[in-house]
Amino acid sequence: MQREMQIFKNEVLRYPRLDTVLMIEKTVREAKGDHSLRELWKILPKKVMWQTYMAAMDYLEYSGKILVDDEKHPIWIWAPREIASLRKKGLMVR
Repeated sequence: MQREMQIFKNEVLRYPRLDTVLMIEKTVREAKGDHSLRELWKILPKKVMWQTYMAAMDYLEYSGKILVDDEKHPIWIWAPREIASLRKKGLMVR
């Protein structure tokens, strides 16, 4: 079961803008799971407050685009084209 989004649990002072979420998505995709949450935050093209960054990461995890492993490495898992291809072949597992 996916964990609830942290932003609903705590009061968030700053919500991420769409361009910030898209920047973080791109960075996570390109990192391919090689960086921890903190390392990924440090290599973002633009500076983002930690709380804003974590709100965006919680959203990405909640929406099923990323998975954060036990070692705190975010991994991009969202692949709509591949999923559509599997569904056409009848190979989709729930």
